[in-house]
Amino acid sequence: MEFGGLVEYLENKTILLTGGAGFVAKSIKNPNLRDQMFKDVDFIVNCAATTDFFERYDVALATNTIGILNLLSFAKKCIKLKKLLHLSTAYVSGERDGIVPEKAFEFGETLKKTFTKLDFEIEHELATHKLSQLRENEASEATINATMREFGIERANHFGWPNTYVFTKAMGEMCLEQFKEDVYTVILRPTMILSTYKEPFPGWIEGLRTIDIIIASIGKGKMSFFLGKPTLIVDLVSMSMCTSDMVVNAMILGMVFGENGMIYHVGSSIKNPIYVSQAYDYVYNYFTENPLFDHKEEKPIIVTKVKLFQHIFTLNIYIAIRFLLPLKILQLVANIPFLRCYKDVYAKNMKKLQTVMRFIQKFKHFALFNGIFEDTNSERLREELIKGSGNLEIMEAFNFDPNSIDWEDYIINTHIPGLIKYVII
Repeated sequence: MEFGGLVEYLENKTILLTGGAGFVAKSIKNPNLRDQMFKDVDFIVNCAATTDFFERYDVALATNTIGILNLLSFAKKCIKLKKLLHLSTAYVSGERDGIVPEKAFEFGETLKKTFTKLDFEIEHELATHKLSQLRENEASEATINATMREFGIERANHFGWPNTYVFTKAMGEMCLEQFKEDVYTVILRPTMILSTYKEPFPGWIEGLRTIDIIIASIGKGKMSFFLGKPTLIVDLVSMSMCTSDMVVNAMILGMVFGENGMIYHVGSSIKNPIYVSQAYDYVYNYFTENPLFDHKEEKPIIVTKVKLFQHIFTLNIYIAIRFLLPLKILQLVANIPFLRCYKDVYAKNMKKLQTVMRFIQKFKHFALFNGIFEDTNSERLREELIKGSGNLEIMEAFNFDPNSIDWEDYIINTHIPGLIKYVII
């Protein structure tokens, strides 16, 4: 099939449903559409998720875990269904070092020893009970949000996961594997997703996530230090490669390829690694040559090289001596009647520091992650594409080989310009 014909084929046979997995499974109101889908659907791609690392526990559970059960309920009614592809994240592995295998979780598996077993139903009951208590006590919405976010982190840490997002995604994977019955499932676990590489056009991205928040902060002159080891590998993947992996899975959906429940890591750490020091150098070099413009100050923003700290302890000492102590002195000075003009200076700088400290807390798991993601199954899928297609245009269009990316060229000439064009400006 020619490339253009393939696009037309997919366009004519695709139904896009927006909303969480629970919404899709329970809220298709049109009975004719619903019945038609039950008769005709042969491939389901589930991308529904809340990706906030510290989302409210009840919200994250509803979408990332319980939503999977609703999706399976829908999938089991699709009489022609050949495959259900679920998009997860490679970081469900937690803070594991070394080679991370493409391996499914056991139901109830935890990442550290606990006296209590991990049970998603109990977790759902705990979250529901906590929320009910807060509402019975007439807590404000701000208090409810803060408490439920903190509760999610507490439960995730209890079982060995660093944040609510990866914890609830891991439970979602467990539910998919445990309750799929005859549904043929595939789980894609991408690493940190950057902008499109070539298709449909270079550099497109929506919103600030993970590493892009750090890139934007450096470009705006708001970050001069961070947590990280220069010699660690940062596992990046282009959005194009992640979607190409999905499309290739769709192209071979009529084939029995691997066992039910296959896991595919989509990343670069084994085949084309980029080191933390390299990534920071590329970002620094870009903004040195192409500075952002501060319209308020009416001048280009001068960036500085980010100072990396390999341990949270040494970073905290640096923050205390370099920033907290001077700010404390400034706060005392600002309380002197004729020097109260410095209160605004204190407030502004304290806010900047608190923002950076929140970033560090949010991304410390990724900043110090020392794992490398095996991609044996993804490599086999690439080989299957080459063997089954023979069409160079299709292979190029749906390329998801990390070896094809020149990181310096991609980050400097495609990703950062795209980030500025579609998100920052």
